[in-house]
Amino acid sequence: MKISVFGLGYVGCVSIGCFSREGFHVVGVDVNPDKVALVNAGKSTIVEKGLDSLIEDGIRQGRISATTSAEEAVKNSDIAILCVGTPNLSDGHLDMQYILKVGEEVAAALKHKDVFFTIAIRSTVMPGTNQKLIDIVERVSGKRHDVDFAVVSNPEFLREGNAVSDFFAPPYTVIGSNSLKGASIIQELYDFLSCPIFKVDVHIAELIKFLNNSFHALKVAFANEVGRLCKELRVDSHDLMELFVNDTQLNISSKYFRPGFSYGGSCLPKDLKALQAIADDHYLDLPILKSVECSNRINTKTVYNRLLQAGKVRIGVYGLSFKEGTDDLRFSPSLEIVEMLIGKGAEITVYDRNVKWSRLIGKNKEFLFKNLPHVNQILCASVEELLQQSDMLLITQFVSEIDANLIRDYAFKNGLLILDLVRTKSLEAIETYEGISW
Repeated sequence: MKISVFGLGYVGCVSIGCFSREGFHVVGVDVNPDKVALVNAGKSTIVEKGLDSLIEDGIRQGRISATTSAEEAVKNSDIAILCVGTPNLSDGHLDMQYILKVGEEVAAALKHKDVFFTIAIRSTVMPGTNQKLIDIVERVSGKRHDVDFAVVSNPEFLREGNAVSDFFAPPYTVIGSNSLKGASIIQELYDFLSCPIFKVDVHIAELIKFLNNSFHALKVAFANEVGRLCKELRVDSHDLMELFVNDTQLNISSKYFRPGFSYGGSCLPKDLKALQAIADDHYLDLPILKSVECSNRINTKTVYNRLLQAGKVRIGVYGLSFKEGTDDLRFSPSLEIVEMLIGKGAEITVYDRNVKWSRLIGKNKEFLFKNLPHVNQILCASVEELLQQSDMLLITQFVSEIDANLIRDYAFKNGLLILDLVRTKSLEAIETYEGISW
């Protein structure tokens, strides 16, 4: 396959050098003649470790060339990789004018090309850009998507200063397209990489880079908040964080990264508040830590508002403790939701296989009776009883296969509304099913 790379900035220049090393013939395209001249002279347009030698080798071996002509580049390639800049506008959105203009130029060149052509978007773009490019290419070229051409979202994961090594060893390759043929071509293009390849929904491919970089920014800011607190406490922040990252079961892992219900329990709320109090004692402003509890409250409020919008009086709640596998009710968001709904006059029925009034003792029983003095009247003994007394079901915990079958059968027969906070996949086919954040 022959490749054209549009945009000879950071991502584009790294791409032509690295693809060339793998034996591809690559033509770089840029509106800036100075960048084109640099590449044709065997020089990189940016400062990046190891890139100068890749460009020089590619030019010497006749595998790299550069031009200002989109038509020439498309004519001499099978794949166009779009790496043009998408800077922020004043309102924060990304400026799509350059990538859409390139799309028009590629489309105009495709009028005269008779073979299937693939356009890969490497730039970070606003959601919906893939479809906009499809519309532009179809309108300008007169060709049809998935018949004559394909647009594939293929975000890059390159760090400045490590871009060449990141190109050859990315965490994964992401491919999103409504064209199976286009996706397969891009997968074949990256056959030389050993990383996993994920073929995903186009919208996921368009969003993943935003998610990655925002989380990376969060990690930097979180570590700096820890550093400011440690400085006041005369604790070595680097030693503390080194211990923190050595927990790969919870701290540095996939745990807690499933969108759904709010956190609760005896540990997270208590320790978060205590750490905030320690910061306040030293007059430290740690906005990330302060905002965590606020974000959690907003999430709980979102669930509550959605239940009110449904307009159902009889609401069943599947799960009352703060998480599956425990009877701990302290700071349980489910309990908070139940309290709020009862305050609005809703008729609440609750089923939790681990919460039995007769078995509750000590602080747990005291806490529940204080917050729900009539709790023994709303707790039921079975899922069947819960369903019979409900017009809407709120799922807050993992649902067993047996219970899911009961819920599914009842919902199909009776039109039971379901609001799921944990994603019970076996229930998603029900017409009246809704996930809280999916």
